Formats: sequence, C-alpha cells, structure tokens
Amino acid sequence: MLGTDLAIDLGTSTTKIYLDGKGIVLNEPSVAAVNVETGEVVATGKEAYTMIGKTSDKIKVCLPLEGGVISDFDMAQYLIGTYLKKVSQSHVVMPRVVVSVPCKITEVEKRAVVDAISSAGVRKICLIEEPVAAALGAGVDISQPHGTLVVDIGGGTTDMAVLSLSGIAISRSVKVAGNTFNEAIVKYIRRKYNLIIGRRMAENAKLAIGCVYPRKDVSSFRVKGRNAMTGLPQWADITSDEILEALIENVMQMIRVIQEMLEKTPPELIGDVYSDGMILTGGSAQLFGFDSLISKKAKMPVHVADDPQNCVAVGAGKAIRFIDDMENKAYGVLNPLSAAY
Repeated sequence: MLGTDLAIDLGTSTTKIYLDGKGIVLNEPSVAAVNVETGEVVATGKEAYTMIGKTSDKIKVCLPLEGGVISDFDMAQYLIGTYLKKVSQSHVVMPRVVVSVPCKITEVEKRAVVDAISSAGVRKICLIEEPVAAALGAGVDISQPHGTLVVDIGGGTTDMAVLSLSGIAISRSVKVAGNTFNEAIVKYIRRKYNLIIGRRMAENAKLAIGCVYPRKDVSSFRVKGRNAMTGLPQWADITSDEILEALIENVMQMIRVIQEMLEKTPPELIGDVYSDGMILTGGSAQLFGFDSLISKKAKMPVHVADDPQNCVAVGAGKAIRFIDDMENKAYGVLNPLSAAY
C-alpha cells in the first residue's frame, strides 16, 4: 500500500499530483470538455486539451482555473475528483493533502480550493504558498534565517517572494504569466499580419521559438490561421525576434513588480538575496533568455531551477512530512505550511 499522503499543484494550465514516496504520478492539463446538451463531462486532461479551439457546437471546452484560482467551481471539483481517483488505489484510507495556492489569494478563494478538494474525500487539507513550495522543490533550505528570492512563473500567475525561516518576508503576485504571453502573441500576429490564430498555435510558437532576450541565431516558425480581412486561410513565418517584440511589454511589467518588491525588502535579506541570486521556477521560466534579462534589469545573478515546471509539485510533496507538525506544534519546528482545514 502506498503512502496515503498526496500533494497537489493546482495550476492554471496543468495539475500535478505528487505521491509521498513515489514522486509525481500525474501531470495533466487542467482542462475539461463538456457536452453542452447533457452537461456531462466528455474528456479531461490531455485528451480535452487537444480539443481546445477544435470543438463541435455540442462540446464546450472549459478551463476551471483562471489566474491561479478556481473560476468554475463544479468543473474544478470534478477534475480534482477524477485525477485523485486515477492515482489513489485504496478507497478505504482517506489521504491527507498538501495543496499549493498563490501567495496573495483571498480567504474566499482559499475556501473554494479547500471545498473543491475535500469533496473528493480527503481527511485533511493543508495549504502551502507557491513560492515556498517552489523554493523547497528547487532544493533550497528555507528553514535558515537567510533570505532567498524565488520567482515562480506559472501559467496564470507569477508569484514572487523573499523567504526566510520557512516563511514569506514579502511577496507579490502578478497575473502576467504563460497564458498572458500566448495572448500577447495572438494580438501581435493579428496586428502585424492581419492573421487570426488560436491560443494553441500561439503556444506552439512560444514553445518552438519563444524568447525574451535576443537570440544569436534567429529561428522561425510557421503559424497558420485565418486572414482577418478576407476570412480565408493564411500562414505566416514569424521569427524569434518578433516573438520577443510581442512578449517584452508583459515581461517588463513582471520585472517592474520584482524591482518594486526588492525596494520594500528588509536590507539584511536583500544582502543575502544579492549574494545568492534569484531562483526562477515554473514552466515559463524556460523561455529563452528570461534569466539573462532579469539579471540585467535587477542587477543580480539569476538561476533557473532544475526541472522548473515541477518545482512547486515536488516542493509541496516535500512539505508532506510537515503535516504532523501542524497537529502537535512542537516548540522550534518551523512549518512551511500556512493553514490546515
């Protein structure tokens, strides 16, 4: 029988489940496809993701999470229930769960996450803030009185925080992340080529040639879509420099928030951060040149964590061993988990 404790990284674009002692056992897009007439769910995860933008009028694809929080409660509840059934083998033992949430969400949004998960039959739910989980997953020892700056660039939100003593000294959360980048590419191509493309095509372009810092060798990618004037099919070859141009505004907005947070950070912690550098995690941290651009603007070293897109899930998994400490508060145990329900 496997460890009955789980960690869930409820991401806007992907949901990951980490099993204690096993590692990440499920990694699926947070997408569900619904039959409009009957209201039943036709597909979830990867299968539903392939349907985005390609549905018939009977089927609607919905993304139950937006900007890191739940926007469609019933759908999110169903998704979580389905994914937990996939990974849990016993129906007798109710698991304890650690869930990662963005650092600046309201009580109502926290409640929504807790309710959506508890309906799947869970004994206990603990929340962990995403930057804390990301730092744990990146292998940082956060229990020391030492400042660490983590920037987690996900699909719906970018969370950043200066951590010390297993807690957050100062944090910021911006709704500029992977999805915003996709939308920026769609808008840019529409403006420049009069070509309307879908979100998936934009995402593929971003993955293939996306960059936020000029590349030495310029690569290109062919996007296909519909001409806005004639309404006929059309394609265009776009270069990585054009994607840079499309994304730079959003990226600069994110960097300004990082700078603003650094201005408010206590000076002792800033000294630590400056000597160690900043840690980038999250899927969008893999965009070419993110680290060089931020280090140029923030004037400090920047490291991208190993396997950045799984950092939060792995970190939440590492925090499973702190669930017991929530119950018996031993003196001197610093706990990265923020709340238990």
